[in-house]
Amino acid sequence: MADLAKNEPAAEATPNVSDVDVVADPTKDEAIAAITAPVERGEPILQVRNLVKHFPLTQGILFKKQIGAVKAVDGISFDLYQGETLGIVGESGCGKSTVAKLLMTLETATSGEVFYKGTDITKLSGRALKAVRRNIQMVFQDPYTSLNPRMTVGDIIGEPFEIHPEVAPKGDRRRRVQELLDVVGLNPEYINRYPHQFSGGQRQRIGIARGLALNPEIIVCDEPVSALDVSVQAQVVNLMEKLQDEFNLSYLFIAHDLSIVRHISDRVGVMYLGKMAEIGSDEQIYDHPTHPYTQALLSAVPVPDPASREGRERIILTGDVPSPANPPSGCRFRTRCWKAEERCATEEPLLAVPQRFTGKDTPAAHESACHFAEEKDVVHAA
Repeated sequence: MADLAKNEPAAEATPNVSDVDVVADPTKDEAIAAITAPVERGEPILQVRNLVKHFPLTQGILFKKQIGAVKAVDGISFDLYQGETLGIVGESGCGKSTVAKLLMTLETATSGEVFYKGTDITKLSGRALKAVRRNIQMVFQDPYTSLNPRMTVGDIIGEPFEIHPEVAPKGDRRRRVQELLDVVGLNPEYINRYPHQFSGGQRQRIGIARGLALNPEIIVCDEPVSALDVSVQAQVVNLMEKLQDEFNLSYLFIAHDLSIVRHISDRVGVMYLGKMAEIGSDEQIYDHPTHPYTQALLSAVPVPDPASREGRERIILTGDVPSPANPPSGCRFRTRCWKAEERCATEEPLLAVPQRFTGKDTPAAHESACHFAEEKDVVHAA
């Protein structure tokens, strides 16, 4: 496969869905044709628009009555470009993993659209949805529970071929599995071993090999290294970067470790309470954050060098994270924000380039959902 370098798209205004050919309500044949078409480097391969997932809260046993909803994801939009890594960060419970499940169609969206190569996959079923699932694979968080302990490594990695036999005929599957083991840095002779015979880092490599089995274009990585030791984390992240260059993969990399996200990502989105607070290139987010929540997150990252900390403000947030079942009106972050004013309670800020930076050649000119967005020098992840 061609060795393609990471693509670094412009991070100002994300293109509208109308900028690409859209199949909003496709037939199966139209959808499959669109899904299998190549995407040019630098073009969006995945476009998420106003994606919403509300989980109903019910009361009663025999006669259940809905009394509310947990707004896990509440109207987020972003683009993923061909060959890039988009990192999604945020604290636990902000909706990151729900986004991953929605993109994998493991959960059904309450509303919103997910365009893969211009086709809204939320409207697909049957053969067309099967084709999408072949091209969008997932690496799970916990390598200890995501692998079936009763199956050999060969069976685990080769299981996708049972669903998509066109990728590897039966007589060729063992060779293909051994190739995948070699690609992720494991001995092909391990094909008959069981998961309990491997370390955590080796198990995650097996999970990555399973994700590569169907030659996908996108891999959704849901905290793929959070359960691993720090030394092993670096090895797995380096492996993922190598595979991305080798196979021209696009990653949606979900994590809460800001240092790892900066290392691997081209662009970064920051989520808070089901909303996207800020999105931009890694340099824009880490060196020129404009949203107060992003600034608070970055200021909490430990920096071992005292000289790097000198003169920088540490931001301490007060209060608890509100419940997603009853989020604040207006800006979701206003109950913990030191900039909050009356406007923040009545008017929800849009995710857009702040007006004061519009048209200016400055790293601060990236999308931020804050009425009072401005740069702040904080202790950032190295």
